[in-house]
Amino acid sequence: MKNTIQRPGKSEVVLFHTHYDANDSFDQFLDVLFYREMKYFASDLLEKGLSPDEIQQAVSRAMLVGKTAGLNLRQHFTIVYTQYRGGLMKDCKLSKLGYAMVLLNASASSPMVANWQMQVLDHFFQSENDTLNH
Repeated sequence: MKNTIQRPGKSEVVLFHTHYDANDSFDQFLDVLFYREMKYFASDLLEKGLSPDEIQQAVSRAMLVGKTAGLNLRQHFTIVYTQYRGGLMKDCKLSKLGYAMVLLNASASSPMVANWQMQVLDHFFQSENDTLNH
């Protein structure tokens, strides 16, 4: 079974589910709620200079971090398929936290990623200084 959604200004996204069980309607409801909060696509990082392999590795590492930290991965990562250059590619829809985790685990070969990682560190050290000064 599949659902199709439109991305504003972009190609449609096809969301595949492997199975449905009549008894897990609450889980399906939660998945819809989680999905509505996922505003980012991992494939958006292609436009920021990352390769598909770099994105896949960053998503995998981010999911491992989330799993290790005890996050509900369904709330932050959903596998989808998007059109890219006339073909279908495996993609990942991300919550804001999921997107940030991917950026933290992405290759710094992209200036955008490197700058974002430095901003996170600047914010971390600023917060640490504020805490120490009080």
